[in-house]
Amino acid sequence: MINWDAHACLPQHPLADFTPVHRLHAAGVNYVSLNVGADMNPLSQVMSVIAGYRATIAADPERYALVSSVDDIIQAAADGRMAISFDLEGALPLLEQPDMVALYAQLGVRQIHFAYNRNNSVADGCHDVARGLTPLGQRMVEAVNQNGILMDCSHTGRLCSLEIMNASSHPVIFSHANPYTLVQHGRNVTDEQIRACAATGGVVCVSGLSFFLGSAQPDANDVARHVAYIADLVGIKHAGIGLDICFQQPGLDDTPPGDFDPSHWWPASAGYSADKPPTFTPPEVWRELPAALRRAGMSETEAELVLGRNMMRVAQQVWGAAEAALAQAA
Repeated sequence: MINWDAHACLPQHPLADFTPVHRLHAAGVNYVSLNVGADMNPLSQVMSVIAGYRATIAADPERYALVSSVDDIIQAAADGRMAISFDLEGALPLLEQPDMVALYAQLGVRQIHFAYNRNNSVADGCHDVARGLTPLGQRMVEAVNQNGILMDCSHTGRLCSLEIMNASSHPVIFSHANPYTLVQHGRNVTDEQIRACAATGGVVCVSGLSFFLGSAQPDANDVARHVAYIADLVGIKHAGIGLDICFQQPGLDDTPPGDFDPSHWWPASAGYSADKPPTFTPPEVWRELPAALRRAGMSETEAELVLGRNMMRVAQQVWGAAEAALAQAA
């Protein structure tokens, strides 16, 4: 049994403390995708974070494993190590160059979405004007598919996400997004988006943020309620977990350099407020999720699908395709 957390955030700093990763591992998580940058982070910061995270992982090989395949994850779990790969939130770090996707893949990025809340030259953000996937975005989808990276549609505009899912030749995921029908927030996804994701063979992973769960102090039962909605709508094989826990660390400033404006990325018009930050579920909620999913009406086998097997299936297909292409090229 592999427990898979599809998205978590440490400080965007090369010296980030990995203690939160230890907490996830202690709570039963075998694999986590760590964010290494978003559209508001310049390339210099993204590369510095990747270098720092890779160094931390390499310095403690008995505790961590930087993985590129499902087999790597299974082996790491058998060895008692935490399996880790990276994800990007937005296309700006790609510098409008599809060839950058291959470089990030070599550095450990195994998951990417194209827009963080706001529009760019590749895709639309969920808190911006709808335009759809751009011609450059079409080429970026091809690059993501060719390099065996999970195509994510979190933070992406509704129309644009549908066009990405239509363009992708591989299953597409939402690594941290919840049903809009349950909580009407712009970051949540409509039934149309959930159905389209399932039609690709993909998975919608439920976030643990208060804003998106509709609970001031979210717990395992809140997460399970959103999972149950997805399962009832499109089937249990298309639901997963990506708690999106953001671990702030005092004394470690990861503010993007330059003219960074938080109100641009998290606009008040979309319901964000600096005076009322979101509440995150703690890593220890993973211990409670199996029982909460059972209370929501799922069998033990169905709960295992949600907690990891669904994402393992998709990753095996997507990551495995890249391995096969590389082997053929060699």
